[in-house]
Amino acid sequence: MEHDLSPAILAGLRRPRPYPAVSVLTPTHRREPDNAQDPVRLRNVVAEAKRRLEEDPAVTRERRTDVARELDLALAEVDLAHAEDGLVIYAAPGEHQVWTLARSVPERVVLSDTFLTRNLVAAQTAGQPFWVLSVAADRATLWSGGVDRVAEDHAGGFPLDRPAEDFDPERQERIGDAPSTFRDEGTRRFLRAAGDAMARVLRSHPRPLYVTGPEAALTLLDEAGGAVRDAVHVPHGGLAGSSAEAVWQAVRPAVAEAARGATDAVARELDAARGRKEFAAGVDELWQSVREGRVRLLAVEENYRVTVRDDGDHLVFADAGDLDAREDVVDEIVEQCLETGAEVRFVPDGALGEAEGIAGVLRY
Repeated sequence: MEHDLSPAILAGLRRPRPYPAVSVLTPTHRREPDNAQDPVRLRNVVAEAKRRLEEDPAVTRERRTDVARELDLALAEVDLAHAEDGLVIYAAPGEHQVWTLARSVPERVVLSDTFLTRNLVAAQTAGQPFWVLSVAADRATLWSGGVDRVAEDHAGGFPLDRPAEDFDPERQERIGDAPSTFRDEGTRRFLRAAGDAMARVLRSHPRPLYVTGPEAALTLLDEAGGAVRDAVHVPHGGLAGSSAEAVWQAVRPAVAEAARGATDAVARELDAARGRKEFAAGVDELWQSVREGRVRLLAVEENYRVTVRDDGDHLVFADAGDLDAREDVVDEIVEQCLETGAEVRFVPDGALGEAEGIAGVLRY
C-alpha cells in the first residue's frame, strides 16, 4: 500500500485514463472494536464498484472484465491489520493502486476518466510530512515522518553505507577519540555525499527536514552547506542503524515545537488579514474565494469536516444522507487552494476560535 504522494506521483494519478478510471474510497479504523467492520465494508464498496461497472452502458465487456480484475488484485493487496483512517483504491484498464490515509474519507465510488485525488491530497497535506536524515560516520539513513511516526524510506538511494575500505572502525577504536572520526577526510567525503543525496530528495520531494547524529557530524554537515544546513538539527547519535520508534521519539519534541511555532504564525497572519479586510472564514465564503483564485493562505482545523450541498448561490449545511450532499467539501477546498498556489496549513482543533473550523487570508 502507498503512503508517499510526491508531485510526480500526483501528476501521474491525475493523468487521463481510458474510461472507466474507478476510485473507491472507504473509511477504516486503526483499533478495536471499530476495525471489526472494515473487512465487510471494504468488500461491499468494491462490490458496489463492480455493480456500477456492470450497469454502465459506456463500459465494454472487455473493459469491465479488465477493471474488475484490477479491483480484485487491489483488494488482495489491502492489509487492514495496518489500516489508518481511510483507504483509497484506484483501478483502470491494466493498472491499480492502493493508498492508506491518516485522514478519514467518505465512502464513495466514482467512475470517470481520471482518478479522484482530492482526498489523497488533503490527507497528505494534513499529515504535514517531513524527512529525518540520521547520520553516523559510516551510515546515513532516511526516514519519512507523518502524524505520529516515522518509517524508513529508500528515496535517493538511501540508506548510504560508507565503503569498507574507506572506514576502519578498529582504528577509530584504538584512537579512542570519537571526534577524531569526524576529522577524518573519508568521513567528511561520506557526509558530503549524504548531504548531496538528501538535497536531491528535497528537490523532488520538498518537506521540512530534521537531521540526527553526533554533534561533530552535524557540524560537518553545516560546513558542507546546501539544503541540509537549513534543517532542524537534533543532536542524537546511534539512530542511523536504529529502529523507527527510536528515531520518532528522538525527533518528536522538535516536531512538536515546530508545529506550535507554525500554528502561532498562522494565527498572526489571520489576525493581520482581519485588519486589512483580507480575511475569510467558513466553507461557503472560502468556496467562493478559492474558485476565484483569491486565497493565499488556508488554515483548517485538523478534524474539521462538514457536509454541505450547493443550492446554486451558496453552500448550505446538509445531512449525510442527502443525495446532493458533498461530504468532502473541505478536501475539495484544500486541493483547489493547492492548485492555485495557496499555502495550506492544518492546525489543532479549536485553534481558529470563532472561524468555524476553516479560515483564509485572501490575495485581494
